[in-house]
Amino acid sequence: MLPARHDGQAYLLLVLTMLTWGANAVAARLSVGEVSPMMVTFLRWAICCVALALFARRDIRAHWRTLLPHWRSIVLMGALGFTGFNAMFYAAAHHTTAINIAIIQGAIPVLVLIGSYFFYGTRISALQVLGVLLTLAGIGVVASRGHLALLAQLDFNIGDVWMVLACVLYAGYSLRLRQRPAVPAIVFFAAMALVACVSSVPLVAAEMAAGQFQAPTTPTAIALMLFIGLLPSFLTQIWFIRAVDLIGPARAGVFMNLVPIFGPLLAVLVLGEPVSLYHGVALAMVLGGIYIAERLGARRSVKA
Repeated sequence: MLPARHDGQAYLLLVLTMLTWGANAVAARLSVGEVSPMMVTFLRWAICCVALALFARRDIRAHWRTLLPHWRSIVLMGALGFTGFNAMFYAAAHHTTAINIAIIQGAIPVLVLIGSYFFYGTRISALQVLGVLLTLAGIGVVASRGHLALLAQLDFNIGDVWMVLACVLYAGYSLRLRQRPAVPAIVFFAAMALVACVSSVPLVAAEMAAGQFQAPTTPTAIALMLFIGLLPSFLTQIWFIRAVDLIGPARAGVFMNLVPIFGPLLAVLVLGEPVSLYHGVALAMVLGGIYIAERLGARRSVKA
């Protein structure tokens, strides 16, 4: 059993990680009007790749050949799970609030559970099904802005739709992690970051062709890009990997439920975004659904 100080270190790293990931939704909103979304996506991973080359070059040099036989899977995971997710994430910020982005992002664990059932035949209990339905209903509340009649009319904010699609892509990436190559986590992450950086270049080119490109030229834009590239993209990955080493992936994964809490809180404090009653209802449904699906439902499934 690990000493209590190791648990405390892991908890601190995980809370800081989730706080930073929640802040990424705020940074996405702050980047509107400062940097175009595809450029944000490219620079995020370009900055992260530079940091990884400096920090993890020895591990990368020692293990990169092990990744070569798996290059097709790595390209697919990086292009969809990293580039696709981020492109939609930052594009969504131009149309919806940071509160909505953070709450919808909370659906990822439940989407992974759904994918596990369909693609891997994972057994799901009745309580887990209830948790899934409750979480999806919470996302419906956000997407309909508290007016459920809009669901029948399919009158959704395009930013919320892109965020849901982004979560689906990231859930797919998470599922594929079951088959990731046997290399240190930091090396695999470096490969994903490199693929994300390269595969985002065509998106930047398309943005330029459409006349929507905006480079970071102001101090605010540069500061935002350094924050996004170094904290949510790089440092938090180091922290999360360390926390997993200390307490294991199952215990560490539970902390991801803090993102849809920290994100809206920071959106209110930093951006002054208004909070509506439906936001509170949706957040309670999402978090309640995750708890039922991941904790209560999982225990029932194991006992069965």
